Amino acid sequence: MRNFFSGLWRIITFPFRLAFGIIAFPFRKIYQFQKFLNTEPDERPISEVFIDLTTNKDTRQMMWEQVEALRMHLLRAILFLMLTVGISFFFTQKIIDFLAVPVGGLDKLVAIEVTESIGVFMRVALLSGIALAIPYIAFELWLFAAPGLRPRERKMGLIGIPLAAIFFLGGAAFTFFVMLPAALPFLNSFMNIKTELRPQSYFSFVTGLMLWIGIAFEFPLVIYVLSAIGLLNPQILAQQWRLAIVIIAIVAAAITPTIDPVNQGLVMAPMILLYFVSIGLSYIAYAGRKRNQAEDEKQAEEAGTG
Repeated sequence: MRNFFSGLWRIITFPFRLAFGIIAFPFRKIYQFQKFLNTEPDERPISEVFIDLTTNKDTRQMMWEQVEALRMHLLRAILFLMLTVGISFFFTQKIIDFLAVPVGGLDKLVAIEVTESIGVFMRVALLSGIALAIPYIAFELWLFAAPGLRPRERKMGLIGIPLAAIFFLGGAAFTFFVMLPAALPFLNSFMNIKTELRPQSYFSFVTGLMLWIGIAFEFPLVIYVLSAIGLLNPQILAQQWRLAIVIIAIVAAAITPTIDPVNQGLVMAPMILLYFVSIGLSYIAYAGRKRNQAEDEKQAEEAGTG
């Protein structure tokens, strides 16, 4: 009889419990998220972890679990990227029309291959899908790294997620509105040879520059975050600026759509400028970290004496 009334009570109260669960769900998740942001990680020197990898079976198992977690985060990011690429199909044609404005519109482009237009469409859809997916991709990477970060570092990384999208779009806008108007007239009139523009070559050139310059614009944000959490020292960045320029030249040569030095210089110039901007941001972040550490030590001393 007791079980009967208990079951009857659960049936009667089920709608109310369901409504309460639905209403409380977002508040419960917000509380859990805030608790996660303010939880201190387990302090363990990285040297001990590497030593235990060779001697401790549990440590090796934990490492494989981390690899599996990273694989799942990357898988979700790729699935979301596929979703955003599919969504971008609905407005890719408008983006193509907009990107063709610097050369006078699509009428100025001549396709000589049957599949050329389809390839252009897919390339632009992929670029717009990447732009849409960047916040979620950054969030997945943050979720993977967050358990090993301190509360302040977690919050800074979380703030950097929307900034990552803004910086990428800023780099793409800089390419389209600043670099292309300066580069296209020079390239099209070089040696007084008339250039017959093809959709594949033109959009490969434009989207390639927008993608890589957009990624390059993320560099100051990455440097600031890494300096703020203590993984980078601004003095090292300042001392190795010559080596950085050489590396930038190699990267620019690899990502430039054409082999001429003019286009390589167009890619190198903003990347070098961003590197020096990153050094300044690194000094600011590093100074803020030192100041916070000093305040924490002062508070710990006051608590100990009190």
